Amino acid sequence: MEVQCYLFVLLGSTLFVDKSRDRLRPAINLFLKDHRRLADYAWGAGALAYLYRQLGVATRAGSKGLCGCLTLLQAWIYEYFPLFRPSQLPQSPDAPRASSWISPRLPGGDEARQRLVRYRQLLDELSADDVTWTPYGRDGHTDIPRSLYTGPIRFSDIAEGYDPSRCLRQFGYRQIIPAAMTVPHDHYRPASGSSYIVFWDPWVNQLWNNVAARRLELDFASRPCEQPSEIVEEYVDWFLTRSHPRITHPTDEEPQPRPLLVHQVSYDFLLLFQI
Repeated sequence: MEVQCYLFVLLGSTLFVDKSRDRLRPAINLFLKDHRRLADYAWGAGALAYLYRQLGVATRAGSKGLCGCLTLLQAWIYEYFPLFRPSQLPQSPDAPRASSWISPRLPGGDEARQRLVRYRQLLDELSADDVTWTPYGRDGHTDIPRSLYTGPIRFSDIAEGYDPSRCLRQFGYRQIIPAAMTVPHDHYRPASGSSYIVFWDPWVNQLWNNVAARRLELDFASRPCEQPSEIVEEYVDWFLTRSHPRITHPTDEEPQPRPLLVHQVSYDFLLLFQI
């Protein structure tokens, strides 16, 4: 019982955090009843599914704040976007990568607002050359074959789509227009509140256990990049019809965005969120 309680608090305060500050999700306990099965669960995929859902909830009108494993989100940002990286400590090969980043001091008041404006400006000016596309190397997927799985990932009653074909450049391959994702058959968004419910067909629950059939074949889907940000020509038009080109409202006082080139796409990084 002591071990179960410890793991309940540990997971609820790291991987599956909510906004209450002093409460934990009861669903976590369902996976802790038999400690012999703990290693059988895909905790990383579960944490990612939960984070995807919280990112979706955070986009809802009236939503305040963001929860989930924000350490994962911050570390991901630092790895891919050098403009936002804090200082980094030397790290041994066996240490967690995220532990090397030194958390910056967060300002308050007017300084915080100025920092927010500056970050938005940097994002609006971001180009493909400002992204580290393969921070883990071009063959990281060979060490972690699950990273090429295509289909829903789950935690408890939460299931979110995962599609590596939407971020091929992080595997060192040219970005193509991805095929349509497996989508839920229904969803419910209440008129009030920021949460929502997604309904998947029962058969999708078995996809995770059939990795061989659901694995993206990179050489079949695309070809290795000649330059890290390489894309097919028609990808720009496809992407811009599915994204917001800018965060801030354009004004005469703001700097003009750099020209949009085939290999240099502002906001191209947003697709990596897959939300």
